[in-house]
Amino acid sequence: MSADFTVEQKNYLGGFVSGIAALRSSRGLPPIGGAKGPHATSPTPMPEPAGPDAASHRAMARVEAAGKKLADAERAKREELGLDSYPRMVKAAREGVFPKGDDVLRWRYHGLFFVGPTQQSYMVRLRIPNGILTHWQLAGMADIAEAHAGPYAHVTTRANLQIREVPASDGIAVLEKLVGLGLTCKGTGADNIRNVTGTPTAGIDPQELIDTRPYALEWHHHILNERAMYGLPRKFNVAFDGAGLIAALEDTNDIGLQAVEVTEGHGVAPGVWFRLALGGITGHKDFARDTGVIVPLQDATRVADAIVRVFIDRGDRSNRNKARLKYVLDELGFDAFLAEVEAKLGAPLTRAPAGAIAARPDAGRQTHIGVHRQKQAGLNWIGIVLPVGRMNVDQMRGIARIARDLGDGELRLTVWQNLLIPGVKDMDVPLAVAALEALGIGISASAVRAGLVACTGSEGCKFAAAPTKRNAEEIAAWCDGRIRVDQPVNIHLTGCHHSCAQHYIGDIGLLGARVSVSDEGDTVDGYNVLVGGGFGPDAAIGREVFAKVKAEDMPPLIERMLGVWIERRASADESFAQFSRRHEVAELAAMFRPEMT
Repeated sequence: MSADFTVEQKNYLGGFVSGIAALRSSRGLPPIGGAKGPHATSPTPMPEPAGPDAASHRAMARVEAAGKKLADAERAKREELGLDSYPRMVKAAREGVFPKGDDVLRWRYHGLFFVGPTQQSYMVRLRIPNGILTHWQLAGMADIAEAHAGPYAHVTTRANLQIREVPASDGIAVLEKLVGLGLTCKGTGADNIRNVTGTPTAGIDPQELIDTRPYALEWHHHILNERAMYGLPRKFNVAFDGAGLIAALEDTNDIGLQAVEVTEGHGVAPGVWFRLALGGITGHKDFARDTGVIVPLQDATRVADAIVRVFIDRGDRSNRNKARLKYVLDELGFDAFLAEVEAKLGAPLTRAPAGAIAARPDAGRQTHIGVHRQKQAGLNWIGIVLPVGRMNVDQMRGIARIARDLGDGELRLTVWQNLLIPGVKDMDVPLAVAALEALGIGISASAVRAGLVACTGSEGCKFAAAPTKRNAEEIAAWCDGRIRVDQPVNIHLTGCHHSCAQHYIGDIGLLGARVSVSDEGDTVDGYNVLVGGGFGPDAAIGREVFAKVKAEDMPPLIERMLGVWIERRASADESFAQFSRRHEVAELAAMFRPEMT
């Protein structure tokens, strides 16, 4: 009867049977239908998964043994993990062809993202731990972009860099040249642990509790060199926050490690620890939640490793929409999840009562731009404004030269899609600012521009429903000429529900949507509009006020929303978020809706 099955059905049945065999073997049980007597014969049992991929393969087998079908991505990873695809990638580059089918996922393990049909090209995303790179690495990136890509780069919301418009023939050349710069793209896409973020001003921040650089770097090298860390059911984000002046948005990550000061008298050694928060995924309306666990600084990588291994075991491999840590925590509960982490560690985690934790210093809302004093006497960091995170190759080379000549030679990327030039002497600040202005780059911005965040959008991503970067610029240009905003405001534009620009945490969040304009099904670019989001101590998920507003109508609508807030706020100190949260959605919609003429 098997001859009557389709290829897909045969593949499913084969995986189902092998999954049962692998699960029974792991429990020391004979195969189903195995030998009963000393002379009986039985099929050769499936071998127990072994090696660094064993945990993920066992997890896949459990799914099939339970009668469920693996997600297509899981099947593809079991057949060939993307890490093993490099020789075929080289062959494809020589032939000038882009990947097809499952290879689109596999190529992403090496940082090559085929973005067709939106663009017939690759996007290449890097891995820059704690967002720190050298002046010569940025200059080298400019050379690579000019030779092999569009002549520009984007700073991402993970304090990272990506270049676009890379042809099929040039992907491998880009990867190899990046290695020559001491950079890597490995694991920056697909079901992997993404670029590790940290406090952008680590080591130079006057209010930080710790310098996050060594901890972020240790985690970076661990995940690069531990193959088991590539066996995840979906992507995974980790962030270290040292309590500095620029927020790292650690509470939006799967693992957030927050530097805290533990006070005396609570049965725990006083000093600086990491507080462990888990399950952040704001695109699914959840922040990382405090677990009550504190982690010795030197154990951060060991504990994070154990958490990831529990996720490998427990993550959903049949439904991609539920295959994130949040859903494991929702299913098990925090206590049961942490018990499994402790089992992986072979030791208990340390708990501390809330009263043992001293209040953390607050981050600033606009400390990522402008001139700010470092903890080192006579030195400053300069936060430059990059419109929606974009800089062309001439600007990249110019910024690198300023960092080399007038700074300490480093550059610091932030989750706010900009970068800092640290180590600038007091006497050199005016010269550095003038040099930046000569590049067409400023260090100050209106409240609207300073808090503007936008993902790639439909001009470079097949999932996006609107050209977010272009629309963000249109909103800023419109508002700057018409209204003066006297407080920081964050406006986040994201093209789809993946929420790369984290629309739910903006004072105003815009989620791309197609807007119907005819009975024939014609649509135009548009957005759903949310208000009242926040992060850190002010964390909140935005509420939807309007649905499917045309993109062309967004600039005047945002102007009106800001104007209503300024006119009707309870005091000059009331923020947009506070104003919007004290009103019901229906009230806000009535106030914000443009007047009929």
